[in-house]
Amino acid sequence: MLDNPLAITTSSLGLHPSHSLPEKVHAAASTGFSSLEIVYQEVVDYGLSQNPVLDVFNAARAIAQLCRSLNVSVLALNPFKNFEGHHSPRSTRLESARHWIDVAVALGAEHLQVPSQFDTANSTGDWQQMVQDLQQLSDLAASRSLRVAYEAVAWGSYINTWEDSLRMVQDVDRGSFGLCLDSFHVAARLWGDNTVAGGMQDDAWPALEASLARFTDSCQLDNVFYVQLSDGERFAPLLSSQHRFYQAGFPPALTWSRHMRVFPLETGLGAYLPVAEIARAWLVDKGWKGVVSMEIFDWRMRDESRRPMDNARRGLQSWQKLVKALE
Repeated sequence: MLDNPLAITTSSLGLHPSHSLPEKVHAAASTGFSSLEIVYQEVVDYGLSQNPVLDVFNAARAIAQLCRSLNVSVLALNPFKNFEGHHSPRSTRLESARHWIDVAVALGAEHLQVPSQFDTANSTGDWQQMVQDLQQLSDLAASRSLRVAYEAVAWGSYINTWEDSLRMVQDVDRGSFGLCLDSFHVAARLWGDNTVAGGMQDDAWPALEASLARFTDSCQLDNVFYVQLSDGERFAPLLSSQHRFYQAGFPPALTWSRHMRVFPLETGLGAYLPVAEIARAWLVDKGWKGVVSMEIFDWRMRDESRRPMDNARRGLQSWQKLVKALE
């Protein structure tokens, strides 16, 4: 029986401006989620919606108080992006990091989530520079009793697989720096393709199976801080310059991620990625017992009528369906 603590991201609970952060907290709590990943911009937006207006720190404290009153913890503040290896001065980036860390502390968050660098034009792939940047970020976070959860995104410029992110964790060599594993990024990098008929890469299954076998054999679970699960909706029509979600210069996987990520196994909504296979490797074969977080970005949630409670129920039903499939 899988009994992992279950979290959900605020982006998974609604994407319309009327879907307020407090409404999302209430929805998550009443549906049984034990913790939340909170998007930074939603804290800002909540503060701006108050009368009088709250700055981001007081907004974060108010949300933290609400979470405590509902017995919901804050798993992470996200996404602190394009940090390591950037051409801008490290001192400037660390000043930004201090601000984010202060907000995370005000929220009572356990983690600052950091996606791997994808601003290719303004960054370097120098591995040692990235290691040193992330060491300083980790030390800064640790000084405030915060951990950094590092996520290899499928469109990352230099790190886009779990293997590369694990190598970074090992080289940074800080107890406050570990992995956030996301099923979407593994599937989109190795298996799925939203630009071709069939929606799969040529060597999809062998590549995925080999990667999951390597994970089971070689990744120590103490390097993992938490796991995220989501599925991907099949593109029909295929992604092209004529598609409604197309944005020039965006990698196909990024467009997929921002618009057509649904909860695991929502096949009625077009979900088709091998989430069950990935989850089986992580949760059953490897035996991950820690937090599992649902993180999706579904275009349907931009509809005002799809309230956070509806979306929270979708997330819980998805988890229950996945557990049944794995058992």
